[in-house]
Amino acid sequence: MPISGPDLRKQPPRSPRVRLGGYAVLPRMLDKGRAALAGKAGEYKFACPLDQRFLEFVGLTGPALQKQLATGKGDGDVLAWIQANAKHPRTEPEILAWSAWQESRVPGEADSREFFTELHKKYGPKREDIFSWFDLLDLDDYVSFGGKA
Repeated sequence: MPISGPDLRKQPPRSPRVRLGGYAVLPRMLDKGRAALAGKAGEYKFACPLDQRFLEFVGLTGPALQKQLATGKGDGDVLAWIQANAKHPRTEPEILAWSAWQESRVPGEADSREFFTELHKKYGPKREDIFSWFDLLDLDDYVSFGGKA
């Protein structure tokens, strides 16, 4: 069955802020997974460190999720599979708190702060509103596809 998904060589995946089942990151991860299966991921990586945070939170693996995406399931069906198979079932308040934490997460250690600063300077050196990793990802996606910072 051919996998339908975005062509991430032509457009970015959904913002990490977009939520599915309350989970931040998940829709973006699904876009990247489907694009990878279709050979259209471009520079985006499925199961990257950000995706790993989600996978660890719910207790799943990238290959297991990729296998579900390969069946052609839509977002709702994949979410149902996640909820049924997560090794760490989460309550709605836990999901909301985790997502809010991810959305506000800033670089912590010196090496991640240096990496963050380099990317910020590259994509939007005059942007004074870039504080979190999600801010930086949204900026990167926008500039990478022709937007002006």
